[in-house]
Amino acid sequence: MAMLAYNEILPKKVIIHNDEPFVVVSAHVFRKQQRKPVNQTKLKGLKSGKFIEQTFHQNESVREADISDRPITFLYGNRGEYFFCEPDDPSKRFSLAEDLVGPAGKYLKPKSEVTAIVYNDEIIGVTLPIKMELMVTEADPATKGNTAQGATKEVVLETGATIMVPMFINQGDVIRINTETDEYTERISKS
Repeated sequence: MAMLAYNEILPKKVIIHNDEPFVVVSAHVFRKQQRKPVNQTKLKGLKSGKFIEQTFHQNESVREADISDRPITFLYGNRGEYFFCEPDDPSKRFSLAEDLVGPAGKYLKPKSEVTAIVYNDEIIGVTLPIKMELMVTEADPATKGNTAQGATKEVVLETGATIMVPMFINQGDVIRINTETDEYTERISKS
């Protein structure tokens, strides 16, 4: 396993800290007055989902986690569990807990291809495509006088998720959303 020096602990790297895999969210190497340089990091536990702040000193190194990705296909969600299968073998089904899939799970629709994050032969997380296209199933019509620039309304998507969109979006429209920011990006097709 690769070892990373304190100044190689950079964003998007996955490291082992306290025997648990963490993804580096941010890192800032700096020198405090006359002291040796340090790397102040923000880490997200891939198993726990919790954020921690950790300072690494010049004489410290960490193990880079042996993480792999593999494609999986979403089937359906039921009572806090998400069911998936191997893309080439629908009979190989398995379920993942809601907290493992994360809040972006609300955008999953059947047959969605997602990426499983694997550590020690165990799926520890799921990454959705950053942009996904979903149909609007419920939308109030734009009210007269409320078409001001930048005005938004809440709509319901085909997966049951709700999102804020511009007033001109109607039921039946297909929109593209950013699953990381929970934001509407554009309308793909009109109903």
